[in-house]
This record gives sequence, C-alpha cells and structure tokens, in this order.
Amino acid sequence: MRQDNIKVKKIWETICKEADVSLKKSNYMKGYFEKNILNHSSFGNALSYNLAVKICNSDFDLDYFISILDKQMSNYPHLCDYAIDDLVAFYERDPACHWFYQPFLFYKGFIALQAHRIGNVLYNNGDIDLSLYLQMRVSEVFSIDIHPGATIGKGIMFDHAHNLVIGETAKIGDNVSILHAVTLGGTGKIRGDRHPKIGNNVLIGAGAKILGNISVGECSRVAAGSLVLKSVPSFKTVAGVPAKEVGSSGCPEPSKTMDQLLSSNYSTLSKVQ
Repeated sequence: MRQDNIKVKKIWETICKEADVSLKKSNYMKGYFEKNILNHSSFGNALSYNLAVKICNSDFDLDYFISILDKQMSNYPHLCDYAIDDLVAFYERDPACHWFYQPFLFYKGFIALQAHRIGNVLYNNGDIDLSLYLQMRVSEVFSIDIHPGATIGKGIMFDHAHNLVIGETAKIGDNVSILHAVTLGGTGKIRGDRHPKIGNNVLIGAGAKILGNISVGECSRVAAGSLVLKSVPSFKTVAGVPAKEVGSSGCPEPSKTMDQLLSSNYSTLSKVQ
C-alpha cells in the first residue's frame, strides 16, 4: 500500500472516531453523522456522497451523480490524497476547526475545492460540459466560482471562501491559504494564458484582487484588500491599491502561520506610499 493511501486511511479512521464521539453529544445530529460518515466504508465513498448531496439538483438522479463522482475518486487516487492534505491544512491553520470532520462536512471552502478537483480531472479528460456543470452548481450553492481549467495544488485552505473567484488559467501551488472575496482574474477579454500564478506557501488576505498573467512568488503575503497588478517576488509582503512591496514575508511559510499583520513593516509602508 502506498504511503499516501495509509495517510488517507488513518485520517478516515480518525474522522469516524470523531463522528462517533460527537453523535453521542446530540440527539439531533445522530442520523446526520451516520448518513454522511459512519455508513461509508472509505473516505472516497463518503466524500463522493457528501459532494453529490450538496451540489446535485433535479438535473441528475442523485444515485447516478454519486456514481459519477465515485468513479473519478477510484480512477484518480490523488483526489483523495489531496483532499486529506486540504483537511490537515484546515485543521492546522483555522483556530475555529477542532475536528477533522468539521471541514469535511461543513466548510464550503473545503467542499468547493474537492468539487473543483473532480471537475478539473473531467475537464482535462475532455468532459468539458460536466466539469462546467460542477462549476456552475458550486457557484450557485456556495458563491465560489473556480473554473475547472484552473490548476490547484495540495494542502490548500480556502478560509470562509465566500465570493472567491479563480480564472481558467490560474495556477496555485502547494500549501497556499486564501481568504474570502479573493479574485485571481484577468485584465480584459484576451484569450490564452491570462491569470495569476501563485507560488507555494503563499498567504492571500481577504478581498485581495490579483489580476493578469503575473506571479506571486513562493512564501509571500498579499495583504487584505490589495490590488496586485504586477508580479510579487518570493518572500515579500505587498499591500495597497495598487499593491506595493512593504517588506519581507516575515516567516518561511506565511500560509501556515496565517499572520496578516503588517506591524514589522509599517515604517517601510509609509516610505513607499
């Protein structure tokens, strides 16, 4: 068995134990935990079920839709591996997350990301219409719009994630944290490669807009509310409208520390403004 599969199995066992503990605390949630976690034999099966229940509508028979998603989970094992890395990212970086099952069941940033991952493999294998259907339904249900062509790494946290927009040719590296109302968009109607490229370990604050085929270097920070129109070097912090470099990133992995304060960079900020 591959090490990644061992990791998936271990986290799934933990989720089942957590659910078993939590369902005993509330008579209201017993059936919910059983239906969404404890009645399933594997993490992949449970994830397919949860995604389908949340985004399927009358366009598809629910059982058929579950089977479509489950097939992708079976054919592309990295979907489960990446989902586990995302769960760990939420658990470690979000102080409001106390159990692994919480993002799995309740966090729309996690759920939308897993739906995108399935849409991405469908898109890359020519099932364009189904991938666009998944994009549409996620947008309708969660107000998160990620084009299925976008490439997203593992260990990702979309915190809150409301009004998150990611364009077709955007690329996001590993271990990135992105807060709500962020846009990774284009600058016009030109076709081709036109969206931002985000490096590993980057932290993007709430409301930031990063536009065009530009790069945000690894281990950098984009401050909340910033408008980024040119590339950002690695290990730097940018802030403002338009965004300017205001100092270093302050740590090796900003996405994991989640420190969004500019306290050590105020003097630099005043100089560039």
